[in-house]
Amino acid sequence: MGGCTDTVVARMDATDEDPETAAVRAANTAFYAAFEARDLDAMSDVWEHTDRVTCVHPGWPILSGWASVAASWFALFDGPQRLQFIVTDEQVHVEGATAWVTCNENLIDGGGTQAVAATNVFVADDGRWHLVHHHGSPVVQQARARNS
Repeated sequence: MGGCTDTVVARMDATDEDPETAAVRAANTAFYAAFEARDLDAMSDVWEHTDRVTCVHPGWPILSGWASVAASWFALFDGPQRLQFIVTDEQVHVEGATAWVTCNENLIDGGGTQAVAATNVFVADDGRWHLVHHHGSPVVQQARARNS
């Protein structure tokens, strides 16, 4: 996964989970590893390449279709910002061929830290889980909210 060893994913008793839940968790981990490594090939491998995929980056409009989503990753990875992810409160839910993961993305960059609440939706296809939707919303710090 692009040699990304700094990605940390917090697990809640992941040792006793069923194989499908473990596979979804692995797909989610691969998503964050690709993001942190700024690896377009690895990111492309995580996503389904169809018109039904959607992505909402914090502060961005909804992107629909693989071409738009892929272009967004190219733009993000081409930019100057380098992020380290510490993923916490990861919850994996599997219902048949659909799964979703909710988590907190704790981002560390050269200028400080920020938190993003995220939902990632996966679908099973040919024995693999592919991402079809990512939504990241910035978390407003409570101290900032009280001072507003």
